[in-house]
Amino acid sequence: MAAINDVIVKPLITEKISADSEANNRYGFVVNLKANKNQIKNAVEAFYDVKVVAIRTAVIPGKTKRTAKAYKKTSSYKKALVQLAEGQKIEFFKGI
Repeated sequence: MAAINDVIVKPLITEKISADSEANNRYGFVVNLKANKNQIKNAVEAFYDVKVVAIRTAVIPGKTKRTAKAYKKTSSYKKALVQLAEGQKIEFFKGI
């Protein structure tokens, strides 16, 4: 995984993570399943030009969903909670 685009898939924007970002300066991202914490830190620092203090990751397993005739499984994904240094901020909706 050499490129930043291979590590970070998309930012997570939920009510819970938005409240956590306001209170504790933490932001959520969906990342590649094979990415480690060092790669995630380097990608976030390079892409958003911020200083990362800590990273917590979790692999969210896929769920089994029932369709009309069969059961299907959704894909698993990896979630990263990135805590930034004091005074740093990420603007996801800049210019809207």
